[in-house]
Amino acid sequence: MGLLENFSSGLFIIQSVIFLVLIFVLRKFAWKPIMDAVNEREVTIVDSLNQAKLAKQEVQNLKAENEVIIREAKVERDNILKEAREIKDRIVGEAKDAAKAEGDKMIEQARQSIQAEKASAMADIKNQIGALSVNIAESILKQKLDNDGAHNTLVENILNKSNLN
Repeated sequence: MGLLENFSSGLFIIQSVIFLVLIFVLRKFAWKPIMDAVNEREVTIVDSLNQAKLAKQEVQNLKAENEVIIREAKVERDNILKEAREIKDRIVGEAKDAAKAEGDKMIEQARQSIQAEKASAMADIKNQIGALSVNIAESILKQKLDNDGAHNTLVENILNKSNLN
C-alpha cells in the first residue's frame, strides 16, 4: 500500500516512455542479431545431430562389414587348415607308400640274396659230397681191387648194368 501513496504519474509516464524507447532500441539493434545468433546456433545443433546420426550409421555399417570380413576370414582359415591337413595326409600316405615299397624291395633283394647264397651253398655241398663220394669209392675200390680177379668181376658187372639201361 505504500506504493500507491507514493505514486507519481509523471514519473510513471517518463519511465514508461524510457521503457518503450529501450524496447524499440533493443528491437531495432539487438533483437535481430540475437535472434540470428539463436537461429544459427539451432541450425548448427541440428547439423551436428544429423552428422552424429550419420556417424552412428557409418559405425554400424563398419561393424557389419567387419563381421562379414571376420566370417570370411574364418571360412578362409578353415579352408586353409583343411587343405593343409589334406596335404599332410597325402604326404604322410606317400611317405608310407614309399617306405613300404622300399621295404618290399629290400625284402625281395634279401630273398634273392638268400636264394643265391642257398644255391651257392647247395652247389658247394654237392661238390664236396661228390668229391667225398669219389674219394670214398676210390678207397673202397682200391681195397677190393687189390687182386686182378675182383677187378675183372667189377668191370663185367658194370658193363652188364650199362647194357641193361
